[in-house]
Amino acid sequence: MKKITIGIIAHVDSGKTTLSEAMLYLSGAIRKYGRVDKGESFLDNDEMERRRGITIYSKQARFTYGSTEFVLIDTPGHADFSAEMERSLQVLDYAVLLISASDGIKGQTETLWKMLAEYELPAFVFFNKMDQDGADRVVLFNSFKKSFTSDLVDFTAGKKEDIYDAAAMCSEEAMECYLETGEIPVEMMQQLILDRKMFPCFFGHALEREIQPDNPFRRPAAAEKTMGTRGVKELLDALDSYTLMPDYPEEFGARAYKILRENDGSRLTFVKITGGRLKNKTVLPDGDGQSKINQIRYYSGSRFSTKETAEAGDICALAGLKESFAGQGFGIEEESVLPLMVPILNYRVLLPAGEDPVRVLPYFKILEEENPELTVAWDEEHNEISVCVMGDVQLEILTNLVKERFDLAVTFDSGEVMYKETISQPVVGVGHFEPLRHYAEVHLLMEPLPAGSGLIFETNVRTDMLAMNWQRLILTHLEERQHRGVLTGAPITDMRISVIGGKAHLKHTEGGDFRQAVYRAVRQGLMMTSNVLLEPYYRFSLEVPTGSVGRALNDLDRIHAQFGMPELNEAKGTSVIKGRAAVSALKNYPREIAAYTQGQGSVTMVNDGYDVCRNAEDVILNKGYDPQADLRNTPDSVFCSHGAGVVIPYDQVYDYMHLSLDGTEENSTSFEIDEEAAKRRHEKRERSLGTEEIDAIIASISRSGNKEEQKKGWKRRGSRSGRSGSTGTEGSGTGTAAAAAAGSRAVKNPAPSYPVFSMEEADYIVVDGYNVIFAWENLTDLARTNIDSARDALIDELSLLKSMVSGKVMAVFDAYRVKGHATENTVLQDVQIVYTGAEETADQYIEKFTNSREKKSRIVVVTSDHLEQVITRGQGCMLVSSRDLRARIDYLSSRMKERYNIK
Repeated sequence: MKKITIGIIAHVDSGKTTLSEAMLYLSGAIRKYGRVDKGESFLDNDEMERRRGITIYSKQARFTYGSTEFVLIDTPGHADFSAEMERSLQVLDYAVLLISASDGIKGQTETLWKMLAEYELPAFVFFNKMDQDGADRVVLFNSFKKSFTSDLVDFTAGKKEDIYDAAAMCSEEAMECYLETGEIPVEMMQQLILDRKMFPCFFGHALEREIQPDNPFRRPAAAEKTMGTRGVKELLDALDSYTLMPDYPEEFGARAYKILRENDGSRLTFVKITGGRLKNKTVLPDGDGQSKINQIRYYSGSRFSTKETAEAGDICALAGLKESFAGQGFGIEEESVLPLMVPILNYRVLLPAGEDPVRVLPYFKILEEENPELTVAWDEEHNEISVCVMGDVQLEILTNLVKERFDLAVTFDSGEVMYKETISQPVVGVGHFEPLRHYAEVHLLMEPLPAGSGLIFETNVRTDMLAMNWQRLILTHLEERQHRGVLTGAPITDMRISVIGGKAHLKHTEGGDFRQAVYRAVRQGLMMTSNVLLEPYYRFSLEVPTGSVGRALNDLDRIHAQFGMPELNEAKGTSVIKGRAAVSALKNYPREIAAYTQGQGSVTMVNDGYDVCRNAEDVILNKGYDPQADLRNTPDSVFCSHGAGVVIPYDQVYDYMHLSLDGTEENSTSFEIDEEAAKRRHEKRERSLGTEEIDAIIASISRSGNKEEQKKGWKRRGSRSGRSGSTGTEGSGTGTAAAAAAGSRAVKNPAPSYPVFSMEEADYIVVDGYNVIFAWENLTDLARTNIDSARDALIDELSLLKSMVSGKVMAVFDAYRVKGHATENTVLQDVQIVYTGAEETADQYIEKFTNSREKKSRIVVVTSDHLEQVITRGQGCMLVSSRDLRARIDYLSSRMKERYNIK
């Protein structure tokens, strides 16, 4: 028996769940025909869905019809939940596009059709609610063909010859076969549908009604009536006869499309098996590690059964995975699928008085895990949570979810649209990262692309100029984060970023060095060219009573909308205006329409991409974003001078870079630096990575262990020698020849992931010892007299901190100028003390430590060293300044005293 996964997609209130109910009932999967309006449907089993009468979450049901075993996925129809619908498209074999006869072609219908084309999904079309007044079969059929495709074939036309005649027009091969034989074989019809060369359509109504045989699409007035639906059985027959089961490979593959948490907090990953088979207890990749599948569930509605093996083509839920995500691929499905639908509105979460945002954040992270389009962001500076959503309905649902699941009453501010940024002319961005014993330089050509292109990353460097492994690493670092613009800090988009040059050191280059160089190159390029602020736009369809058309046109003129002439609907006494306008202008307009039309007007709005912001100067001014104060996204580079790292401002990097932009024949790329744009942003500033006073004190220190306190618990754990200097370089060049390019990659801006947790929750608190000593006045004064005493005083403070936190506390002290000194570790007063080896700084030790535990541990790094902050932040650590550590210790101490009533 063949296995087919189908999904029903439609505009809101088109009757998707009702059609699902009818299909399940006619197939015998359910005994009672449930009604959505009565809250008794089989698939809308969530309490919130029943109350609102809409589908919020995608659900699956199983039924057998004819010779086919179907998995039916009912998807949300409201535009605010279109991302949930899109995730389901990734696992469908066929789609059923549902259109309400009373509403006709809506803006959301156009979006759905584009998404079907994007995912190359074959589709069946069902015109629902044909029993309602005003439903015109011919008008609907012709309207669809005009709007979308001429390959629409009416399978409810009556005669088989009529179907063959229309199908023959879909391909030359079908036409030849029809002319020769007078019919078209089922196999050819199946292939036409699968190749999206033919789209069968059906007319009827899914809601069970009283009907008369001689008047199939009208409600009868006579007393003798028969209960039933129309067109649904014909649709089921076609799905059984004209669908083909995919030819799955023998190798295992699976695609995750949904994450769900049960009431007890256990986690389920819904997947489609796209190849081979999956047995229970199989170990799968999970985050940075692996997890064992401990149960395979087959859901139908809210009920499920378990199996020991999932076969290719199955839709199932896997228990046991802890860090899986929607869109993730397993096995042969390695590449993750990024969504097309992205949120465009941002709201700040307003918590009840006295509520700790750090405690609440995990709740929103759980909801984000289940609904990836709900992008949750944490503002560490202001201790605020914000969420990105598709619209007001989703925001309302989110409020209810937080209350019901976590018993927390939250509200949101008025919100703002999600801006993006791009560039108006090409530029080469250069990033150089060369602190002591690190090295990487990257040159990126950044070019503007047409609206909607997203970001495209590629490399155009010969492998003899820069090794392929470094090129791939650069591409990885370009893709791994959401790069911020320099106007408002919004994500960048619509540009091609090409690697045109790079340089590595034979001995001193590590993977993290190229990460820093790449980030700085992107940022430096943005600072050196003209940038453009973009805002999201809606495509709208406004329907108002004819008497209100004048007011509507004035409103649209006022908000600078682009629109056509009103279309009069004499039967309804209304006019429809279609057009395009900025989301910020239309955000609250539905309320205005309801007010001036006394509830008789309505507007449908769907996302229509980004365009140039109308009031960019005002937005930039209100945002008050300072790109040079954003240390996480610095445009400056680090060069080595006299054995120390020196920060070179972004507008001077071209003078110091080690590779020439036009010094070789291969690199003939020409571009112009927008000097005026750079000059407007440049401010003279001084930045120091250390002081001579600190160096002098550290240089005089001998870690021979003279003090008795140092000897206690002191244990040598081997040595970690520094690397000797070298002037050799590996792979340098700026060639644009594509003889061995690593290919291009297109992405859709993944959301950034920054660590958010309290100091008490950290697994490790790593302190740059001397940096803290010379940031605290009392310890600085003590160090001038006796550095050992200052160090001991700091250890006393850290011991107090350790008594108040659960994680390990580590203090790292430099000993890199002590000849022949090996790395030493000891534990004193429950604090781990590390003295670095010769030629190894505390910065380097901390970087290695955090890098070795990247993404596996929650690490807090305490330092005020700018360079170290940048490095450790890039490795996913939470940062606390040296001065702020003093305040945090005092705070934790006072809180402990209050808790235990200590005076």
